[in-house]
Amino acid sequence: MKLERLDHFGIEVSDLPRAERFYTTVLGLAIVTRLGDQTLLDCGGQNLALFQVSRAPLAASERAARIAHPRGRGHHAFSVSRDDFESAADRLKEAGVETAAPIDWGDHDCMYFLDPDGNLLEVVSYR
Repeated sequence: MKLERLDHFGIEVSDLPRAERFYTTVLGLAIVTRLGDQTLLDCGGQNLALFQVSRAPLAASERAARIAHPRGRGHHAFSVSRDDFESAADRLKEAGVETAAPIDWGDHDCMYFLDPDGNLLEVVSYR
């Protein structure tokens, strides 16, 4: 078997309407379709699936631990333009999103942040 490409990836969320608002208004993705307890969003020609699950919200201490030490944890990374990367910290802060300080890797920069459910996400921009 040879995998051809990533078709979609899924993120579990506890409040689907809230997650839709975050991923569309803060991150700028567009809704492709709604399928009951899931929503498909267009992410650069691939689909990001938001799956409604029943779970308790993360405690503030758990959220703080995830964002304080994000490297080496499972996450989803999104490529953005240099201009979007430069404005990402301000945009996320205005939206009340918890973020880690940007990291300069030499040939690219990245910044980790949490969605409303505490899922660890990253924006990355290559030079």
